[in-house]
Amino acid sequence: MTETRLWDHAAEAPEDWSAAQDAAAAKAVRVGQERSREVQKRLEASGVSAGDVRTVADLAGIRILSKDELPDLQAADPPFGGMLAVEPTELRRIYQSPGPIADPEGRGPDFWRMAPALWAAGFRPGERVLNTFSYHLTPGGHMFDAGLREVGCVVLAGGVGNRATQVSYAIAAGATGYVGTPQFLLALLQKGRELGAPLGFDRALVTGAPLPPDLRATLEDDFGVSVFEAYGSADAGALGYECEAKRGWHVAPDVVIEVIEPGSGAPCSAGEPGQVVVTSPNPVYPLVRFGTGDLSALHHETCVCGRTSPRLAGFLGRIGEGVKVRGMFVHPRQLAGVFRGRADIRRYQGRVTSEGHRDRLTVSVEVADGTDPELDALEALLIEAVAVRVALERVEPGTIPEDAPPLVDAR
Repeated sequence: MTETRLWDHAAEAPEDWSAAQDAAAAKAVRVGQERSREVQKRLEASGVSAGDVRTVADLAGIRILSKDELPDLQAADPPFGGMLAVEPTELRRIYQSPGPIADPEGRGPDFWRMAPALWAAGFRPGERVLNTFSYHLTPGGHMFDAGLREVGCVVLAGGVGNRATQVSYAIAAGATGYVGTPQFLLALLQKGRELGAPLGFDRALVTGAPLPPDLRATLEDDFGVSVFEAYGSADAGALGYECEAKRGWHVAPDVVIEVIEPGSGAPCSAGEPGQVVVTSPNPVYPLVRFGTGDLSALHHETCVCGRTSPRLAGFLGRIGEGVKVRGMFVHPRQLAGVFRGRADIRRYQGRVTSEGHRDRLTVSVEVADGTDPELDALEALLIEAVAVRVALERVEPGTIPEDAPPLVDAR
């Protein structure tokens, strides 16, 4: 790692943030028009050309592309729905996120730009860090692996699950840092205490699941881990992250964030909640007005850390169909795929709750008269479909309203 890549304040956020954002917006539209069939079609339908976009405000004339549109878009034009700006042979890896959604990884270092988030959280060269995101199918493990290596850290490729094994592994390797969901961090710390083998984590960068104040207090006060939160997606990479002040997520460099009022499409005022919409001049996978479905708000007050970027107010909910469970999105269409064509199931509904800071997905089913489905087999099909643990329960007829949504977040 060279001295020019230490992600100091100047590198993370240019002095003239507004000008840098305008330049990134114009570049993203230009790259998209030149290389992305999806962007080309949307620009044409919106009556906008790359030459019309010189500022972030000029993006307003372009229709927002919802993340929930990607599965159908990609099914019609596989594998990336016309969004890839290079030949597939130029990619390093191709992933499949829940949806299903295909996600590309380009060949450059730190493709998802996670290094600035890790640097802001205090990770430094030589530090040994346990990475507990999945390295299988979804890109989470490789996203943080690449960022950690770019900073100069030594990565312990833990992946998901196996709490006792990961505790002994982290202790034996001398891990002092952690990346993963905050809930799994708590589970590891509790398991280490239970085994009489306390972990040596002094800092953690967490994402992929809610971090309520009481959970943060438990991690920091009871276990002595300084916890930082990051925000991003497989599609767009790092979008925001905390600094040492821990007062919101600084908007990541090289990405444009708009906060848009759902329904009207109007830009929200400072502090007003709305949908996070991303524009990214990524030469491999350019995004133009990509609607994440996440709700947040932007604040522009100067931060004590010295960074010039505005800050997102944290996660304020979702407007999209997907619900994040244990760091993985679960979509209603995944449940529908399991129940489609089953005459033995009258109605169903998935419900996400939280018990002791652990997400729980319960799927309730009403069985059709005169049938006796094998519920254990059905539960296994659900787990395979959504890639997270599912509890299946049978309920009495009439329990689930006729117009009930297929998936509810009750946390």
